[in-house]
Amino acid sequence: MSTPKTQSEWKLAELAEAVGVSPRTVRYYVQRGLLPAPPFRGPDTVYGEEHLVRLKAIRVLQARFLPLDAIQAELQRLSLEELRQLADSDATPTPPVYAQPAPGPATVAPQAPRRPATGLNRYERWELLPGLELHVSEAADTKTRALAERVRALIAEFQEREKP
Repeated sequence: MSTPKTQSEWKLAELAEAVGVSPRTVRYYVQRGLLPAPPFRGPDTVYGEEHLVRLKAIRVLQARFLPLDAIQAELQRLSLEELRQLADSDATPTPPVYAQPAPGPATVAPQAPRRPATGLNRYERWELLPGLELHVSEAADTKTRALAERVRALIAEFQEREKP
């Protein structure tokens, strides 16, 4: 994924190859608003350094299992310098945190909000029922976690009542 530092403009195929995606993916990201559209110059259309940085940042965020909507929100929130730092960070996939629903009502121990060092929120995925998930931010406060636990307990109660 390294590119020459002296290059500042890329044709579509060059940009895609430099980041390790297909040209079709680059076009899709432009269509979705993840990347700004390059100034159109027909066959001479070129992409700039911001496009390269954003594409690399998208790849890092995807490796962290963020969906495209969350990635788009992060791209809008971060400055170009913050995007550069993100693009240069480790793109090693971080597995999502999974938790199984606790049987019956659960008690919630007070917990201080946790913020990942990257400034991005990570979420725990709780499968409540087949086809129903609850995503709880690791940075959620105690009150929010208690509410999430109550939702989980209500579903467990519902399942108990529905048993034959």
